[in-house]
Amino acid sequence: MLYSIILFAVTYLLMLIFQNQRPVIAVTSAAVFILCGFLPLDKALGYVDFNVLLMIAGTMGTVALLIESKMPALIADIILDHVPNVKWAIVTLSLFAGIVSAFIDNVATVLMIAPIALAIAKKLDISPVRMVIAIAVSSNLQGAATLVGDTTSILLGGYAGMNFLDFFFYHGKTSIFFAVELGALASASLLLLLFKDETAQVTTQKHTVVTDYVPSVIMLLTVLCLIAASLIPNTPKLTNGMICVSLMLVGMLYDAARKRSVKAVFDLLRKIDYSTLLLLFGLFMVVGGITETGVIDAAAALFTKIGGGSVFLIYTILVWASVFFSAFIDNIPYVATMLPVTQSIANTMGIDPTILYFGLLSGATLGGNLTPIGASANITGIGILKKEGYAVENKDFLRIGVPFTLAAIIPAYVYFWVLYR
Repeated sequence: MLYSIILFAVTYLLMLIFQNQRPVIAVTSAAVFILCGFLPLDKALGYVDFNVLLMIAGTMGTVALLIESKMPALIADIILDHVPNVKWAIVTLSLFAGIVSAFIDNVATVLMIAPIALAIAKKLDISPVRMVIAIAVSSNLQGAATLVGDTTSILLGGYAGMNFLDFFFYHGKTSIFFAVELGALASASLLLLLFKDETAQVTTQKHTVVTDYVPSVIMLLTVLCLIAASLIPNTPKLTNGMICVSLMLVGMLYDAARKRSVKAVFDLLRKIDYSTLLLLFGLFMVVGGITETGVIDAAAALFTKIGGGSVFLIYTILVWASVFFSAFIDNIPYVATMLPVTQSIANTMGIDPTILYFGLLSGATLGGNLTPIGASANITGIGILKKEGYAVENKDFLRIGVPFTLAAIIPAYVYFWVLYR
C-alpha cells in the first residue's frame, strides 16, 4: 500500500507542476499502477466511467455547433443588457450555472455556460480565466442540491433510499437543497468581493444575429433528455452518455447536410477536446489503483479511530477529511467507498446515520473546488480555456477555489449539525 500511496502522490505532484502534460502523466501513471500489480488488468476499465466520457464528448460536439450558430454570443448580449458591470455579469453567470447544475451534470453545465463567458470576455476584451473558473466551482456547489444534480447525490440517494423530494425535506426537516443554497448565497457574496474591482460597464451596441437555431434546439433537447433520464429509475449505466453522443450525431449530420459537405463532420470532431477526455480516462484508473490497494479504506479507518465516541468530532472529521480527499481524488469512488463505512460508524454508535451521510456528501462534493484537478468540471473548464489559448496557472484557480469552498462548506457544516445532530 505504501508504494501505491507514493505513486499516487508523485502523479498528482507532476500534474500540478507540468500542467500541459497532465493527460500523458495520468495515463502513464495508470499504466504503472497496472504493471506494478496495484490495479488488476481485468478491473482497470471497470473503474473508467465511460458514461461521463461519452457525455463530455457528446456535449462538446453539440456546444461547438451552438457556438458556431452564435447563440452564446446573443445570450451574452442579453446578459450585458441587464447587468451594470463585469462584476455582476460574472456573479450572474455563476448563479445561472449553479441553477442549471442542480439538475444537469456539472461537466455538461460548464460546457454549456463557459462559451457565454468566453463571448462576454471577447466583447469586452478581457481575460475569461477567472470567469470560467467561477462558473466551474459554482457548478460543483449546486450539484449536491438535488438527487439528479451529481453522481455522488445519486449514490447517496440509492444507498440511503432517498427519493427526489427527500433532498428538499427529510424526516420532517429541511434537507440538503437548503444547505446548498445557504452556501450558494455565501459564495455569491464572496464572488462579489473577489471581483469588486471589475467595475467596467457592460453595454452592447448591437445584438448578435443567430445564424441557425437548430443547434439551440438540440442543446435544449439534450438538457430535457438528461433530466428525464435522471427521473427514470434503473436506466442503463451509459444512458446519459448515449443521449449526449446521439444528439451530437444528429447535429453533426444536420450540419453536414446544411453545408453540403462531409468536411463539416471532421471539422466538428476536431473541436472535441481529446486531451480532457484522455486526462479523465487516466485519472479514473489511477483512483482505481489506490482503491484496490486499500488506501481509501485505510484513510477512512484512521479518522474513524481518531473520532472515538464523539459524534461531533466524527462528523467534523468526516466533513473536512472529505473536503481534503476530494480535492485530489475523484469523489465518486470515494463516496461509494465511504457510504458503508459511514453506516458502520453510525451502527456502532447507535445513532441515525443521516448527519454523517449529509456531511460526507457536502464535503466530498465541495472539496473538488480546492484544486484545478479536484473535479471534472474544473478540468473541463480549464480545458476550454486552454483550447481558446488562455493559460491557467494554479494560483489563478486557488485564489477563487479555496475561499469559494470555505464560504460554501462552512454554512452547510453548521446547518447540518444544528438540524440533524
